Amino acid sequence: MNNYSKPNVLMITVDHWSAALLGVAGHNVIQTPTLDSMSGDGVRFTNCYSECPVCIPARRSLMTGTTPKTHGDRVYSATMDMPDVPTLAQRFRDAGYQAYAVGKLHVYPQRNRIGFDDVILAEEGRYQFGLVDDYQTWLAEQGYAGKEFLHGMGNNEYYTRPWHLPEECHATNWATREMTKMIKRKDPTRPAFYYVSYCYPHPPLVPLQCYLDMYQNQIIDVPFYGDWADDAVFPLQSLRQKGDSIYSERDMLAARKAFYAQCTHVDHQIRLLIGTLREEGILDNTIILFTADHGDMLGNHGLVAKRVFYESSANIPLIISGNPLSNYRGMVDDRLVCLADVMPTLLDLCNINIPDTVDGISAFSPKRREMLYGEISEGALATRMVHDGKYKLIYYPVGNYVQLFDLEEDPLELQNIAEQEKYNGVRDRMVGFLISNLYNGDQNWVENGVLKGFPNKEAVSQPNYSLSGQRGYHWPPPGLTL
Repeated sequence: MNNYSKPNVLMITVDHWSAALLGVAGHNVIQTPTLDSMSGDGVRFTNCYSECPVCIPARRSLMTGTTPKTHGDRVYSATMDMPDVPTLAQRFRDAGYQAYAVGKLHVYPQRNRIGFDDVILAEEGRYQFGLVDDYQTWLAEQGYAGKEFLHGMGNNEYYTRPWHLPEECHATNWATREMTKMIKRKDPTRPAFYYVSYCYPHPPLVPLQCYLDMYQNQIIDVPFYGDWADDAVFPLQSLRQKGDSIYSERDMLAARKAFYAQCTHVDHQIRLLIGTLREEGILDNTIILFTADHGDMLGNHGLVAKRVFYESSANIPLIISGNPLSNYRGMVDDRLVCLADVMPTLLDLCNINIPDTVDGISAFSPKRREMLYGEISEGALATRMVHDGKYKLIYYPVGNYVQLFDLEEDPLELQNIAEQEKYNGVRDRMVGFLISNLYNGDQNWVENGVLKGFPNKEAVSQPNYSLSGQRGYHWPPPGLTL
């Protein structure tokens, strides 16, 4: 039982999970009973976005409450230090909380605890940074040293096969087990901030066979394509070369089955975390938050993975549940929120002062943003977004290409209405907001107050000798000589 008044917090993140991939969101294939139940007993924010939809920048926003302009990464800077600002974990610790994390942090150096008391780490086999993580060490102790990637599937590709080791060796099960042990080891005199970060459903697509079997007889939804999907703007065509040009319809349907299976696996594992909180007597005083760093296109519009601002990539789940939020039970909130808002939201709910360095807004604040600005990449692949809750504008400077979508009428973004005269006012207003947010060289896209961008160019297919960063047999660890 707890001997303190402040609520505990369990924050759960996943990698590559779109907001649409929830039963409660109306998806007619995916099975997410736990998250659906949490939504019914809490509040689900339908307009939550990853303001920079790629892993490292997104997680920097999540953990610091800052935007890419503040924290310094809108690309994917694998060896960039964390910004010198208070982190979410540190603010909880400053307020007297114990703070523990399990899973994927995706920071540099990898053993940087970013304010946590301790971190039990799983970093997807990134030996190039000189680290054997805790998951790999545990596998070795079970007799499976270096075998986590012997399934042969890639971390950035969409081919699939079932998981190759015993069920308990899957990283999803491992992360759950380590967090349940952490919860059981709590100091009963102090509140706790727990953070579990699952690596999945991010590829490799290697679900447990039992979860894959759950989808074998299901009619899987097929990818959809907008009227703009074949437009020859350079950034879009460069990204499409990783999608339609590689994966057949059969490949993509198999990928979706495997992806949904990995989502359901995570959903079921969350039940064990909730069960542990209940059995430890602290569930009634615990806030549970579920979100993702970004989504996955999964073949929609001919694209896979992330790095774009279409809904499947940028719109992410945000569910906040638990008995301390009983007044919000069953609410669905359509305000514009983003990952930078998670830190001030949790601090607000726990009555902890929000530091001045935070750019985000508490999702329970009466203040609401009128527009959200998003940015991903620099140079030829740069993409920017403006969202006002109804309309979304996407801008590609190479090709000077503007897209505009009415998400209330066209939630799948099937029709680009940017050139329709009746939307000129909407477009001009959103372009003006975009221009006002440009910095660090992006102003060169503007001439006399008008977006000019750069000339389009042809996207040339590039070789993929590394199979998109394929992992190998990790024993002995690369770089280690026995």
